[in-house]
Amino acid sequence: MSESTITTEILAGTGLSLSQAARRFPPFREDKPIAPSTIFRWIADGVRLPDGSRLRLEAVRLGGRWLTSGPAIERFIARQTPSLANIPEPVTRDDRERERAAERAGRDLEQMGL
Repeated sequence: MSESTITTEILAGTGLSLSQAARRFPPFREDKPIAPSTIFRWIADGVRLPDGSRLRLEAVRLGGRWLTSGPAIERFIARQTPSLANIPEPVTRDDRERERAAERAGRDLEQMGL
């Protein structure tokens, strides 16, 4: 999305301060809420995606503070969530294949001197 999209959303009344945005997320570690500083990190640094690219939370600076929007948070979450169609099926091995793999691993460890 472009900066004009986030600006339009904020002007339409969906603007959120970093504190308000943080309260939109459920508690995380040890049942503690997301901190506004986390929201700022998502704006400034973004999060690394599986392909190595960075995804940043859309926001604008207004009057010395950062604002984002509800729709921007929704897009941020959606872009991080992989499609289940793209997740490969787990490889299953039968007992004999597992046994051979374990033997190979044992030989490799012996060659390494372990």
